[in-house]
Amino acid sequence: MPRPPCLLWLLAVTFSLVPRAQPLAAGGSEEDEKSKTPLPAVPCDYDRCRHLQVPCNELQRASPTACLCPGLSSAAQPPEPPRLGEVLVEAEVGRAVVHWCAPFSPVHQYWLLLWEGGGAPQKGPHLNSTVRQAELEGLKPGGAYVVCVVAANAAGESSVPGPQSQGLDSAGGPAFGPCGRLSVPPRPLTVLHAAVGVGSALALLSCSALVWHFCLRDRWGCPRRGRQNRRGL
Repeated sequence: MPRPPCLLWLLAVTFSLVPRAQPLAAGGSEEDEKSKTPLPAVPCDYDRCRHLQVPCNELQRASPTACLCPGLSSAAQPPEPPRLGEVLVEAEVGRAVVHWCAPFSPVHQYWLLLWEGGGAPQKGPHLNSTVRQAELEGLKPGGAYVVCVVAANAAGESSVPGPQSQGLDSAGGPAFGPCGRLSVPPRPLTVLHAAVGVGSALALLSCSALVWHFCLRDRWGCPRRGRQNRRGL
């Protein structure tokens, strides 16, 4: 028996008003919100004392996740002085390897200054901003020097206290700052030659004393023997 059209229309309207459950759609929206939440930023893999260190702003651009760089001074100001680090001396070849740490300032290049006694310093070659170590050659065995690291950018260069500064470590090691004293020990062969020379001189003096005692005194006589001969006469 066919149903009347009014009844069918009433049933269709009733079902259209019932709200539909959407559990899957709701769960998917929560996951989308979580994926859109930014992750907390972490410090970039940047070490200002690492040799050939890539600038931190380049690390930020290349990093797949957000990372933070240390704060820097204005590029319109000269950089702060670098910090001198470990100095390794190779006395056998008259060479030293100088390490330093970059300042918290924009730096375009570095160079070293070397003093030997008074007078003007020797200036090393210009090094790019990724460099954190350099070699000093031609050092004299037993010599004393003062070495400083200079940083520069478009606004100028960092300050250098110089060899007469009271901030340097008089004990010979580098002080906390851009400069430090450098002492080159004598070469081992030089010490050996000096020891051989001193030993030879002592042996020669000993032989001379023995010759004088046993030969010359017997030939010319000693004062005591002369007095005894006079008493016997």
